[in-house]
Amino acid sequence: MNNRAYIEFIFLIILGVITSLSLPPFNYFIINFATFSLFFLFLIKKTNHHNNKKLFFIYGWLFGFGYFLSNLYWISISLTHDQNFEFLIPFTIFLIPSFLALFYGLITFIFIILKPRKNINSFFAFSLIYASLEFLRGSIFTGFPWNLIAYSFSENIEILNIISVIGTYGFNLFCISLFITPALFILRETKVDVGVCIFFITSLIFFYFYGSLNKEKLNKADVKNYEFKLRVISSNISLERFYDNKDSVLIIEELIKISNPKSNENTIFIWPEGILPNISQNDLIEYNWLFKKYFNENHLLIIGINSLQSIENTNNYFNSLSVYNHELKLVDSYNKVKLVPFGEFLPFENLLNKIGLRSLTNDYQSFSSGKERKIIELMHKKSSLRILPLICYEIIYSGQLFEKSNFDVIINISEDGWFGPSIGPRQHFAHAIFRAIESGKYVLRSANNGITAIINPMGIIVQQVNFGKNGYLDLKEIKKIQPTIFSKYGNKIFGLLILLYIFLIFSFNKIKNE
Repeated sequence: MNNRAYIEFIFLIILGVITSLSLPPFNYFIINFATFSLFFLFLIKKTNHHNNKKLFFIYGWLFGFGYFLSNLYWISISLTHDQNFEFLIPFTIFLIPSFLALFYGLITFIFIILKPRKNINSFFAFSLIYASLEFLRGSIFTGFPWNLIAYSFSENIEILNIISVIGTYGFNLFCISLFITPALFILRETKVDVGVCIFFITSLIFFYFYGSLNKEKLNKADVKNYEFKLRVISSNISLERFYDNKDSVLIIEELIKISNPKSNENTIFIWPEGILPNISQNDLIEYNWLFKKYFNENHLLIIGINSLQSIENTNNYFNSLSVYNHELKLVDSYNKVKLVPFGEFLPFENLLNKIGLRSLTNDYQSFSSGKERKIIELMHKKSSLRILPLICYEIIYSGQLFEKSNFDVIINISEDGWFGPSIGPRQHFAHAIFRAIESGKYVLRSANNGITAIINPMGIIVQQVNFGKNGYLDLKEIKKIQPTIFSKYGNKIFGLLILLYIFLIFSFNKIKNE
């Protein structure tokens, strides 16, 4: 390769890196108008010089590598907690972005196959291919829909409210088109091209007013009061509790202190995921003597805790959200369905165990996946509460969380300490905002070493305990709104938008030929 090719390769990597600044916690979404347009213009220019499919795949891969390298570096921090995994750190820093960048390589590979020209069809085709491959990335191999470019609007709540209709993937498709409108304007051939640019820019204004209208509706909505309060706990207990054999009694006492239970207050306490070391679901009853000092019949406890079930003479471990009464008798539980690859389960475990690898968060074996995500209905003080349980990572999935929206709130428990004070926990938190808007439900997020918050159906953070702080948040009433369009139809709406883009491509092509 000549020096020019090396410069182009470096340019594409840097372009991907800069694009990451549009994501949480930075949210400089304005950057994408430059980076996406430059990327698109680069590809169009290259189609005039060659149609080397392998080289086009490399173009997309380089952009994706720079993008994911800069916004997913924090995953490697999870390996610093165990010396047995430290040798893998250089591999995770480069291999994970390298793998995810393959999807971006496929975007540009398919794009060149379609023989793009500098016309409006290329504009719609690029957006369609990009968004479809992002959907694929979020679906296959358990799916990893992290850092879709739609998340660059995480702080623009009014605009973001359109996902209550079209969902995150639908909005992601819109964002890709929006961000390459400057390129379309530069390449414009007809007034139609200019009209399309104006349409996408003005759509932001429409989305803003739609979100403002939803905000007014929520303010006027009927209020449902409960005879109890939901108390969401935020803790900052070091992850070293799993490696230093820290006394579980001390941790329970600290959590009870943070929870501040009052004997005469009807309260459901929500503790984070996997907060107690060396205690499983059935073991917690042994600590009844400690809870008796502070808990009575006015209290329920929701906690993330591991569970063990013997299925066909085989021990199966689950990451569970469990509900206990004041005597620490198990009321109900949910086993996590979507597990973190390598973190909670080891793909090809029998093979990789032979070379000394195991899942990161479990010393004994991989967690098993729960069969289904069920709604948990709680009865407390003559009031019922239907919750959709989501454990940690499960909050990142759009359109895959429920079939019917017949629940009151989403409860998301998490342990973000694996990733330290990096951008990772803040990116994770942004997903909770998106799920609240999509579902039209309150999200109650309890995190250890993360951000704890109560988020209303508009995606507005009603209350929050900042990263790394101890504290609690109370919710005693909710405002109920009609089920969102997206909660009814899910990603079928994204499918309709794909069909719309295909129709537009054929329509503009027909007009041009005539």
